[in-house]
Amino acid sequence: MSLSLGQSLVLALAGVAAGALGAAGGITSLVSYSALLAVGLPPLPATVANLVAVVGSGPGAALTSRSELRSVAAPLRQALPSAILAAAAGSLLLLLTPPGVFSLIVPYLVALASLALLLQPRLTAAAAREPTRIRSLTLPLLGLVSLYSGYFGAGSGIMLLALLLVVVDDRLPEANAMKNVLVAVMALVSAVVFAVATPIEWMAVVPLAIGLFAGSTTGPVIARHLPPSVVRWGVAALGFFLAADLWLNSV
Repeated sequence: MSLSLGQSLVLALAGVAAGALGAAGGITSLVSYSALLAVGLPPLPATVANLVAVVGSGPGAALTSRSELRSVAAPLRQALPSAILAAAAGSLLLLLTPPGVFSLIVPYLVALASLALLLQPRLTAAAAREPTRIRSLTLPLLGLVSLYSGYFGAGSGIMLLALLLVVVDDRLPEANAMKNVLVAVMALVSAVVFAVATPIEWMAVVPLAIGLFAGSTTGPVIARHLPPSVVRWGVAALGFFLAADLWLNSV
């Protein structure tokens, strides 16, 4: 698919907004996936292009959150193998199943993750009372979120952020930095799977990825300086909006 200069500019600007939003704790695909649909990509190629382009947000976010990443280096290393394997499985599942299979339950998953983010302080306190049981659930839950991330991706950032805040680190900038790296690594895994197995709309991916890289450098700075409650409520509100939009498009 060829794009005009104007369409490429739209994708680049959408990438900047999506990168800043996602790296600050929000939902990248709320902007990026919608922009891909707006320039004319059908849903499945748009999903593939979106998952591949999100790779661009990883380096930018990591550059500006190095101090936070140092403090979560150990749990990040432990989480990476499960995230990589599950994301690869999710991407293969996307290629082997009809694209609408998951559409009916995705809005409810995003809404549930948004609710979990709002209730995160209470959930964290409850988890602290049973640390052994919660630690045993960390990798299985991470695997499920990663599977979904490789399959569709929209809303996976908020799911992952809520999970990390409850079971890994309740400091929002640190959990957000860990989330950004995991999302980018899972996107890279998906990109490799798609590059081997299916056509990719590179004309759409490139300007979107460039914008995502630029925008993602500002996101961790925003998360670092805003009060955690403001970020949590803002991201949750965007999550409920995305859930409603996905539900309306699925009926």
